[in-house]
Formats: sequence, C-alpha cells, structure tokens
Amino acid sequence: MSKTTPPGDGDRIAVEIRPQSIEREMHESYLLYSMSVIVSRALPDVRDGLKPSQRRILFAMYDMGLSPSSSFRKCAKIVGDTMGNFHPHGEEAIYPTLVRMTQPFNARYPLVEGHGNFGSVDGDPPGAMRYTEARLSHLGAEMLVDINKDTVEFVPNFDGRMQEPVLLPSRFPNLICNGSSGIAVGMATEMPPHNLTEVCNALALLIDNDDATLEEVMEVLSGPDFPSGGILLGTSGVRDAFEKGRGSFTLRCVSDIESDKNRNRIVITELPYQVNKARLLEHIADLVRKGTMEGISDLRDESDRHGMRVVIELKRDANPNVVLNRLYKHTPIQTTYGVINLALVNGQPRELGIIALLKAFLDHRREITRRRLQFELIKAQERAHILEGYRIALKHIDAIIELIKKSASPADAREQLMKKYKLSERQAQAILELMLQRLTGLEQKKIEDEYKALIKEIARLEDLLAHQRKQDALIKDETLALRDKHGDKRRTQIVPEGPEDLSAEQLIAARDVIVTMTTDGYIKRLPVETYQTQGRGGKGIIAATPRTEDSLAHVHVANTHDDLLFFTDRGRVFKCRVYELPPASRQARGTAVINLIPITPDERVTSTRPVSRFRKDRFLFMVTERGVIKKCSLDLFANLRKSGIIACGLRKGDSLRWVLMTDGKQSIILVTEKGHSIHFDEKDVRPMGRQAAGVRGIRLTKGDRVIGCALGKADDELLVASKHGYGKCTLISEYRIQGRGGKGIKTFEVTAKTGPVVDCKRVKRSDELLGLSANGQIIRQAVKTIRRTGRVAQGVRLIRLDEGDTLARIARVATEEEKADKEGATE
Repeated sequence: MSKTTPPGDGDRIAVEIRPQSIEREMHESYLLYSMSVIVSRALPDVRDGLKPSQRRILFAMYDMGLSPSSSFRKCAKIVGDTMGNFHPHGEEAIYPTLVRMTQPFNARYPLVEGHGNFGSVDGDPPGAMRYTEARLSHLGAEMLVDINKDTVEFVPNFDGRMQEPVLLPSRFPNLICNGSSGIAVGMATEMPPHNLTEVCNALALLIDNDDATLEEVMEVLSGPDFPSGGILLGTSGVRDAFEKGRGSFTLRCVSDIESDKNRNRIVITELPYQVNKARLLEHIADLVRKGTMEGISDLRDESDRHGMRVVIELKRDANPNVVLNRLYKHTPIQTTYGVINLALVNGQPRELGIIALLKAFLDHRREITRRRLQFELIKAQERAHILEGYRIALKHIDAIIELIKKSASPADAREQLMKKYKLSERQAQAILELMLQRLTGLEQKKIEDEYKALIKEIARLEDLLAHQRKQDALIKDETLALRDKHGDKRRTQIVPEGPEDLSAEQLIAARDVIVTMTTDGYIKRLPVETYQTQGRGGKGIIAATPRTEDSLAHVHVANTHDDLLFFTDRGRVFKCRVYELPPASRQARGTAVINLIPITPDERVTSTRPVSRFRKDRFLFMVTERGVIKKCSLDLFANLRKSGIIACGLRKGDSLRWVLMTDGKQSIILVTEKGHSIHFDEKDVRPMGRQAAGVRGIRLTKGDRVIGCALGKADDELLVASKHGYGKCTLISEYRIQGRGGKGIKTFEVTAKTGPVVDCKRVKRSDELLGLSANGQIIRQAVKTIRRTGRVAQGVRLIRLDEGDTLARIARVATEEEKADKEGATE
C-alpha cells in the first residue's frame, strides 16, 4: 500500500506503509532493545573486562594525559570530556562509574586514583564532581599500554569527529581481578574479584601447559579475593563457579572475642563484600530493641584510617559464641555470594568457567602482542630504510651537496637523488631534510650504530613473529613482571569446608585448652600455652582477676572437641561441649556457668570431667564430702537431657564433690583435710545405677572432711598440697592397700605453718603442675622440681603466696599419652 504525503514547498515523497502485527513488532523491538542493553551497557567484554562507559572514561583520561605521574584533574573536566567526546549519556551515568572505579572497598584493584571524597563503606555518597579530582592509577595505565601501537581497532565516535577504541589492550587481567556486576535484560552478571598474584600465576601455568586441569589451576588460584577481606567458607561453591561459571559460597566477617573487666566484647575487623557498615550497625541495634538479639549491652564504631573496628559489648553473663552465632543468622555479617560469570565473547553473552576466562584473556594478549610486534617491526623497517639512505648520502656527501646546490628546486634535487643514487622518495626527502650537524664524525657514528641496532631489532621481531612459543614466553615474562610490580597478598581467607559441607563442630579446630572454673561458678577456656613452665617456689602469674568472695575451683586440660560433664553438689550431671565454653583472657573471670547449663541459683558445680568417648568399659568414680563413694559405668551418661540427670543419690547434709574416670581396675586414695588418707582397691566397689547413694569410703573423725581423691598406681607419686602453699610428693607404694570404710593412715603433717590440706593429685616425675591460689594466682611448674619425701613429712613450698592469699587447687597437665586416650583411666 502506498501513500503520498506533502512535506512542504510543493514537494511530494512516497512513503510505504506495511501492516505489522503488534505481537511481532513488540518482539522485534524488544529484542533490539535487549541486545543493545546487553552489548552496550550491562555486560563487560571478556577481553578487557570493561563496559563501554568504563572504557570511554579511561580512554578520555588517557587522551587528557592523566597518567599516574601527572597532576590530578577535576572530575567535572573528566566527565565533561568523556560526555562531549565519547559517551553522550549524561553525567548521571558517567560520574558514578568513575567513582566506582576509584573506590578501594568496591574495586579490588582501582583503575582510577581519586583525590577527595569518593564515598565510604558506610554508604556515604561521594562529593560533587566539581570538588573531587582523579587520574589514572598504575593498573589503570596498564590497561592502556601500547594503545598507540595499532594494537586495537578504532571506530568513529558518536558524532564522527574523533576515533575511540573498540577495546583496550589491557595488560592487566581486569575482568578476573576486579570482577564485574550488571543487570541486563533477562540476564545478569556477578563476577567476583580475584588476587592479582594468583591470577598471574594461573596465566603462567596455562601458558606453559594449555591442557592444565581445574585442580592444577586451583592449586595456584585458590578462589575469589574480595577488597573488604572476610572469610570464605567452603570450596565446593568456588569449584562450581570455576568449573561451570555459576556457583555460590558463604562469606563471613572476621571477628575476635576480647575480654576486659569481666566482660566480653565481639570485635569485627572485616566485613563481607559490599556489606554497608552503617546499615549493619542500625540493623543490629534494631534487633536488640526488638528483643531478637539478646546479650548485647552496647554497640559502637571505632573504625579509623588504620582500619575497621566494630565493637559489640556483651552483657556480663552473655556467651560470646552464642551471640556471634545469632549475629551470623540474623545479620549480613554472614552472607551468601552468588557467582554468574557472564561476559561478552565475540559480541555474544556466554557463561564461562575460570579456565575459559583465563584463556580468553591469553588469546586477547596474544592478539595484542602480535599486532604490537608487527607495528614495531614496520616502524623499525621504516627507520632502517631511512638510515640506509643516510649511509649512502654520507658515502657521497660532497657530490650530493654539489648536486643539491645546482638543483633548481627541492623537487628537482629529490628527483636527481632518486635517479643517480637509486634512492626511494622517502630516502631522498630525508637526505634533503638532513641537518648539517649530522655530518660531523660523531653524528655519522651514531647513525651507523643506530642502523646496526635496528638490524638486530628487526631480526628479533621477525623471529618473534615467526614463532608463537616465543611470543607466549614474552607474554609470560610481561605477566610475571606485572605480578612482581603490583601483586599483593590475599585479603580473603578461605576455609576449606564451609557450613554446607561440615557440622559446626568440624569447623572448630581440635586443640588443647585450659578450662578453669571458680567456686562461684564462673567458667572460661584459654590456650594451654598461656602458662609457661616456671621453677618451683616462684610467684606465678595471675590467672583471673582477684575477688575476695570467689576463688578458683577446677582446672582441666581438655580438647575443644571433648564433652565436659558438670557434676553439682546435689548429685546432678549436665553436659556441654568444650568449644562451646566462652574463651577469655588470662585475667578475665569468665562466664557464669548458669548461662551454659540450667542449674538452680542455689546449686553449685563441684566437679567437672572432660570426656572424649562414652565407653562401656570405663567408669565414673564419685566421692562425696562425707567420704561416701560410688562407681557408675561411663556409658550411662552418654545421652544427657538438657535439664540434666541424677548422677548420685545423696544423704541429707552430704554433697557430691569429686568424680574420677577409671577403667575398673584401679586403686583409690581419699585424702582428708586433717592429713589422713585411705588407699583401697576399686574392685571393692561394685558398679551401681545412677540414682544409688553409694557406700562408705573412709570413716572420718569429728570436724574432718574429704578434700581430694586420686587414682593409685604403685610407680606414681601422690602430691599433697596445703593451704599455705606447701606440698610434697610421696610414692604411692608407701600407702598400703586397706579395706574401704576404715579411718586410713597419716599422709601429711598439718601444722600452723602449712595449714590444712586443700588438694591432692597422682603425678609422675615427667608431669607438669598448675597451682592456683584463692586470689587467682597461678603457676605452672615441673613435678621433678618438687623433692620426694616420706608419707608424714611437711614437704616444700610449691607457690609463694601474697599476704592473705591461700592455695586453692592444684591440677596436673595431661601427658601426650593421656591426650590420645582421655576416655581411659586418667585424672
């Protein structure tokens, strides 16, 4: 169908109108729009890793001469030149792109160096572009190296006045190192950044071995490396992303638990990528106000120019591990990062694994290197051609000067030179333009030397162009030079397996720790290395902040993966994992045990026992303060209710005080406060049920009570310690086996100087000892420094106490053999 319409002034133009269904028109128009968004706006090119807006900003800065060594220029000028010459889409599109390439918390390796306010990790907006300044960073300059050597294609800009590059030469692997994100039509890209050192090593690996496997690549390129640091949990998601181009993994903050003045605090020093710190603090505060998050007393931001420091103060009785786990669950200090490696390959969007990305960059570098070598060869040949003309002229310099003098015009002189000396037009013109000072002897030598050097350079370039392997070697050298100049250490830690692969327990490192608890029920754990071995009689170091109404009661060396059984004075038992105990500093008091197990306010934990495995052939031997004893199979305590269970039935006025672990074949020693002891065979006590009350172990005199018990072994020694810090070691063989229930024999000479007996332990000469005072003083010393004495001797000074202080407890550091078999007959 045709129709003629008048445009004006009497002219008539024929316009053809074709019927089109609205469905087809919408399909075709939307397809054109979506491809325009995909290719020209949202997705990066796989070769230089840039979107058109980013590429045009960098080229505009290069065109302005804003190198890393130049002075800064106002961002308004950069934005204006970019918009006026290459990217006519408004400053609202250009300036935010420029800012993002400047921000070190968004870009792993910023391509632009900023001067002024370019925003912060708190989400603060950048200053107006009239206030801020910028120039290319060193790595930004690496993106444009050799762009003037015909390495990339140029096309006319939007108005045809200028030329702009289709892509940048990009010696820096920008797409892999900085990543990219963007939302197109029907697709999106979310590419994480990686470490430059690791990426360069992976490129070198693929240059040497094009068939390298993913496992080999992951040995040198372990995973993403985010500018904000953090912890990456699990490698399965990283492997999926590396292999298929899609995957997800968990990012977690870097935090530490600090203790001060009997309080704990959680200190966050690194956040997951792109988590807004200010919004995070607001979110935590909101959770506290709503009651979702308990145990937090204060929240503050102590970050400065030296680094991030978010401090979460905890309430006195709060367990920092519990609070931290709740923060992981309810706040973005732990978040999931989804990877979509989508980029333009030959103008088409494709999802790529890490090897495909690396090879695409290498192919780009090979093309850039080939074109650069070709450009340099042509330039060298052209210069050599001119120098050959100079050499001919220098040989006939007098005749040529005479010829030029007699010529009617420059054109006539050029024609005669070309004809007489068989020169090209360029050679003849160069001779005519030759300055007279080049005719001196020194200048003639320079021309000859330059010509010889050019011949060698031409031969080198031709050799490189003829051998691809030599070009690859050159690319490898340039890549490693880039690594050595700009590479840095990883910021993001990678934990081999994350929560999707392992249980919470498996994420806790198995290590020995010291577990201490006070008589008031405050418990903590700290590394066993905290207390170094000292000599006998020393003053020791402070193990907890002194309190007049509290003193240390229990000390164990346990593994973080052990179960810790809590026995109370009422005969009940509770269970907790050692890694669930709150860590604390040496001086800290710890956390109230009532926050870990549901004991009543007037109930007191009197004994704790670490257990690795609940075996049927192992027993718990219980002793009360009034000398009642009881033996139970260890497996009876394997499955404990959260509310605890009965461990021992007690008579009125008695309390459960000690629990030993045995193999059923031991002998038992009970020691009293007045220095008496009894040594009997464990076989005299039959295994009982959990609720049984037990049988008599020792008959006490009036006012006496049991203060400790130990497993007897003839080759070992019994260490007995008194209130004023005295102690002695006596061979257990000196304590004869008696029947249970008797009064026993004397084991320590109690005097006003020594004070009453406070504790006893079975030890070996090779053991080490921890001595704890009521005011929190602790000393670690070797048993071999304590002199062996007779059964009724006073002994020697174990710890030098301050005035008014007393010895509260002693504990033995477990041997390597006992650490390997903690469920055996150990104390």
